[in-house]
Amino acid sequence: MAEQQQYFLKWNDFQTNMVTSFRHLRNEKSFTDVTLACEGQTCKAHKMVLSACSPYFKALLEENPSKHPIIILKDVSYTHLQAILEFMYAGEVNVSQEQLPIFLKTADRLKVKGLAETPTNIKREG
Repeated sequence: MAEQQQYFLKWNDFQTNMVTSFRHLRNEKSFTDVTLACEGQTCKAHKMVLSACSPYFKALLEENPSKHPIIILKDVSYTHLQAILEFMYAGEVNVSQEQLPIFLKTADRLKVKGLAETPTNIKREG
């Protein structure tokens, strides 16, 4: 039997589309399947995004399978949680110089990829 020719198909703006889609799903709160709570406030998110961006959340969600878990984060400020989620969904976030050390410490505790690994990724604005 003759070998069939293979075709390579590529979606040129795949990454851009995925970031835009994830942001939209987050903003619309569509298909959320996990709630994060801290300082008496909550944020809805997607297990897949949390797991892809943080080995801490991946392990936590794998160890505690639940349809829609509520994860209570101790010693995490709500402002930092929102910023971390923005970073996870968009790949970037603005944090004030004053808040940066404590924000990075929180990101490190939550093992957020891109923030916990190397602080050399930080770019100064303005």
